[in-house]
Amino acid sequence: LVFFFSFVAHMDDNAAIRINVGGFKKRLQSDTLSRFPETRLARLLHCQSKESILELCDDYDDTEKEFYFDRNPALFPYVLNFYNTGRLHVMAELCIFSFSQEIEYWGINEFFIDSCCSSSYHCRKMDQDREDWDDRSDEGSTTSSFDELLEFYNDASKFDKQLFGSARRRIWLMLDNPGYSVASRIISILSILVVLGSIATMCMNSMSEFSLLDSEGQPTEDPRFETVEHFGIGWFTLELVARFAVAPDLLHFFDHPLNVIDLVSILPFYLTLLINLVVESSPALANLGRVAQVLRLMRIFRILKLARHSTGLRSLGATLRNSYKEVGLLLLYLAVGVSFFSVMAYTVEKEDNEDLTTIPACWWWATVSMTTVGYGDVVPVSIAGKLTASACILAGILVVVLPITLIFNKFSLFYKRQKQLEIAMRSCDFDEGIKQVPSVNLRNYYAHKVKSLMASLSNMSRSSPSEQNFCSKTKL
Repeated sequence: LVFFFSFVAHMDDNAAIRINVGGFKKRLQSDTLSRFPETRLARLLHCQSKESILELCDDYDDTEKEFYFDRNPALFPYVLNFYNTGRLHVMAELCIFSFSQEIEYWGINEFFIDSCCSSSYHCRKMDQDREDWDDRSDEGSTTSSFDELLEFYNDASKFDKQLFGSARRRIWLMLDNPGYSVASRIISILSILVVLGSIATMCMNSMSEFSLLDSEGQPTEDPRFETVEHFGIGWFTLELVARFAVAPDLLHFFDHPLNVIDLVSILPFYLTLLINLVVESSPALANLGRVAQVLRLMRIFRILKLARHSTGLRSLGATLRNSYKEVGLLLLYLAVGVSFFSVMAYTVEKEDNEDLTTIPACWWWATVSMTTVGYGDVVPVSIAGKLTASACILAGILVVVLPITLIFNKFSLFYKRQKQLEIAMRSCDFDEGIKQVPSVNLRNYYAHKVKSLMASLSNMSRSSPSEQNFCSKTKL
């Protein structure tokens, strides 16, 4: 109570309050502050205890009756000008991010910005928000690049403590990093040719021109294709075993997706071989032969082995892995559009078109139309149906384009990241042992982290004036 009466008496005698903003001292009239009761300084006039004062400022001097704020003194003149004129003005040299945070702290709403500065302010803030969106999209890419490079360097350093570590490291770099040396380029080219040859023989084997029949009239495999297949399996197996033998960490070898692809590419052959042996020894299990036929078709997964030698394929995989939200959004848009236009087509075409007499049949038509494929196997015949089809096609273009743009932007980021990562890996020289960490742009990495932290703190501090009043009343 003593503090309250002394504070009120001081306010009545002087009709002003003293403030200190980072060393910038100023006396402000209470009637000037009262014009804007929702602001932080005006709320100081209604404080009834020192605790409530310290909730609004950083410190309070009882002897000098001075309120201290640990804020940027260079931006406070803009706040003073607001109290005097009732309008905010934004200079072109100001940082929009800092200015926005500052006026939020003082409880000043953006609609007080004068018309001469409003358009420029909001345009610059939209540009800043767009850059923040790009930074958030790129943040995972930047962090991932840094972490992958450190993981690569950590794996390379493990060989120093192993038997024949230097030789094993050279073989590991040669097998896992296409383009690292002349030998690795030769192995990469040979591996690509074997993959393409294996896929080509599988496709040619399905053509009637290359099919052969045995003595019982059953189709059998061409010996030439079988030779190519066995050579490919031998190469893929040797490649996988060699990588496993020189891997820096055997326990986590199959944690890498590319190593899993290598295993899946040869697994169908050995499973098929095992099933054939079982069927020959036990005729009762002849139905397992169908399983073997399905496994033979799984050889098509060998095409994924090209991802080890293609930056674009690895970037595509990383994009799909990190764009599940955009892909889900695309599927949601398509599902809503297909459901809507299939019902519309059914309503207007069910009496005139035999192909569109049920809603499930219309789903196929709507899916083909919205994705702009247009097979032409099912088409509307009435004028209303053609108008519905036109709307469906136009909606499909818009629905597909919007999420695809976001996915493409992410693909560009991951492709650029992958190229930089490959260059950094190839620049590492381990001939004389591990001496220093390879060059990494830590400034950009640190800047992304700090900016993300500041944005998070800014979002946490944002609240409407009504919320601030409610919180202050609750605390009082």
